[in-house]
Amino acid sequence: MDAVERLIAERACERLIIDYAALNDAGDWAAVAALYVADGRMSRPTAPDDFVVGRDAILAAFNARPTRASRHICANIRVTVSSAGTATATSQILLFTGSDQAPKVGSYQDRMIPTEDGWRFVERKGSLDF
Repeated sequence: MDAVERLIAERACERLIIDYAALNDAGDWAAVAALYVADGRMSRPTAPDDFVVGRDAILAAFNARPTRASRHICANIRVTVSSAGTATATSQILLFTGSDQAPKVGSYQDRMIPTEDGWRFVERKGSLDF
């Protein structure tokens, strides 16, 4: 992989993280779930060791959430492309869920691969920092 290919892959992975936040805030759960490979897994920052496995289960988990307004602010996104077929990333998240609740600060650790539909999450592990 040359430098330009690496930059393109890094940017695609950064966009995947940003799209995840935007689709999550829009409540478009089907589109959020579609950002995972079929057997992908995720954990929410509030339950970092409780993985939901499989795109269908991820969609069901989002559909089961109560409706809420939210805004996810992504920062410090660092993508490492290890080959043409894998990437890892870390990022921080600032989550606002309403004027009556304090914002939450968390982190994500991601593993991604390219697919025919673009880069997709294999694993997205969240954690709360404070």
